[in-house]
Amino acid sequence: MKRVIAFICLITCTLIWGTTFIAQDTGMDHIGPFTFNATRFFVAFLVVIPFVFIFEKEKIIKYVKPEKKLFIKLMIPVGLSLFLGTQLQQISLLYTDVANSAFFTIFYVPLVPILIYFLFSDIPHWSVWPSVFVCVLGGYFLSDFNDADVRLGDGIVLLGAVFWALHIIYIGKLVTEFNLPFFIALLQNLVVAVLSFFLVLIFEHIDFNKIILETYEILYAGILSGGLAFVLQLFGQRHIPAAPAAIVMSLEGVFATISAWIILSQILGFNNIIGCVLILSGVLFSQLVPIYQSKN
Repeated sequence: MKRVIAFICLITCTLIWGTTFIAQDTGMDHIGPFTFNATRFFVAFLVVIPFVFIFEKEKIIKYVKPEKKLFIKLMIPVGLSLFLGTQLQQISLLYTDVANSAFFTIFYVPLVPILIYFLFSDIPHWSVWPSVFVCVLGGYFLSDFNDADVRLGDGIVLLGAVFWALHIIYIGKLVTEFNLPFFIALLQNLVVAVLSFFLVLIFEHIDFNKIILETYEILYAGILSGGLAFVLQLFGQRHIPAAPAAIVMSLEGVFATISAWIILSQILGFNNIIGCVLILSGVLFSQLVPIYQSKN
């Protein structure tokens, strides 16, 4: 039952991320990528604060204090990988189109089991590999990448995929050791907000009038994506290992395509439908095969 709830959490999380892509894109009409991320994650930080005090205030002292060094050791790569992943993703939207970004971002799916093996010598369940292949193939069809030109900005997306993979891996390690999803979400949001603010001071300038023009996009990305979705990711990865969790999260591209079709009236072509079916098949295969084998 816990795994089913975790699966629902990850599905909901990717649904929110898929729809947030539109807000991320339009949210830079008047402000730069660093300003958008600084304000977005500061909003997310504020949203999570009351939940930490209500649900985890006593647990933080109980669980973190005795294992402070381990918590910091795992929290640092979580915060830094999220910071670098979000910055590179946001910057890439300035230099490449949606098709390229969608295709190259999905490469975090095969990177997760590969990096897990090299970092921790963990070998994932055999069902992960065919699922990864099917999901990447689905991403190819979903993005209509065959009609796209490779650009320098695509390298930014690929590099970002490495950090997204590391974030998924270390989130899994951290939330398994410390069942504090709200507190972890609070800290990682704070890290991204503060480091993004320093980038704003160096490369951009603060213009509150322009920030106000992006209020709806910032609130949507901050409250739902930063505040809710990352908490749901933590709840989900508490009971689903990193490699199959990454496969589930590849549905982000499916939800992004469907939301663009509904909200922006973009055409949903035959290749897009094939891509959606392939990714969904890969997700179901990765989740159902281990369950079936454990019962036989």
